[in-house]
Amino acid sequence: QVQLVESGGGLVQAGGSLRLSCAASGRAFSRYAMGWFRQAPGKEREFVAAISWSGERTYYADSVKGRFTISRDNAKNTVYLQMNSLKPEDTAVYYCAATYYPGTYRSIGEYDYWGQGTQVTVSS
Repeated sequence: QVQLVESGGGLVQAGGSLRLSCAASGRAFSRYAMGWFRQAPGKEREFVAAISWSGERTYYADSVKGRFTISRDNAKNTVYLQMNSLKPEDTAVYYCAATYYPGTYRSIGEYDYWGQGTQVTVSS
């Protein structure tokens, strides 16, 4: 079992930055690939970014590539999402998720554990 708790969300103006954190507890965090997803009101949950268990491989949605950076610190059992140049369309609840058996890294169905989410609101 892995428990995930996101933090760092908030209200920011367009062009600003936020850093989300996802703290994990439970067994063998370093063996899990981690992902960030988001869900805007009235829309389906979508992939944002993912990172392999070692941190060597990262993956991004086209909509955030070049603006967001995912990283992890296995010693701290934490994964981060640095979000720069934020846009109003980035407004959503952001969720972190963990999977022991990643495939594409981009599919919701690949992830076994989810956090409760943190709200990010970008004003224009």
